[in-house]
Amino acid sequence: MSVADKEILNNRQAYHEYIILDKFEAGAVLKGTEVKSIMDGRLQLKDSYVSVREGEVWLFNVHISPYSHGNKQNHDPMRTRKLLLHKKEIEKLEKETTQKGMTLVVTSIYWKNGRIKFEIGVAKGKKLYDKRESEMKKAVDKETRQQLKENLR
Repeated sequence: MSVADKEILNNRQAYHEYIILDKFEAGAVLKGTEVKSIMDGRLQLKDSYVSVREGEVWLFNVHISPYSHGNKQNHDPMRTRKLLLHKKEIEKLEKETTQKGMTLVVTSIYWKNGRIKFEIGVAKGKKLYDKRESEMKKAVDKETRQQLKENLR
């Protein structure tokens, strides 16, 4: 992601629950009211996931709130959305998800060249001890930064 890109949403929960091994950038087939709602930041990634079915990549359980100024053509908030990737990328994703314990999750949503992009992470679920280890490492890093700051004064 470059400086010109604007992050809309970052899925911090995905980094807590999973070890992200690889990332892919995908476009999405969205309706106009969905784009307007995303621009307002009215979307939720809780319990969302990505799946490869019949050579196509689909996004499930993403809640994009109906647009406040939309009319009767407003979108269904929980509809399944198609993600756009190159054929080779789809084949690679399909191959990686057939491995044991691998899943696809949305790690972030951002603007790039006037288009909304979804960053998909190939992830492996963390065990409880992995989560504890991550928390411990974070705490140690924070402590060292504080001590360095104290020593500089």
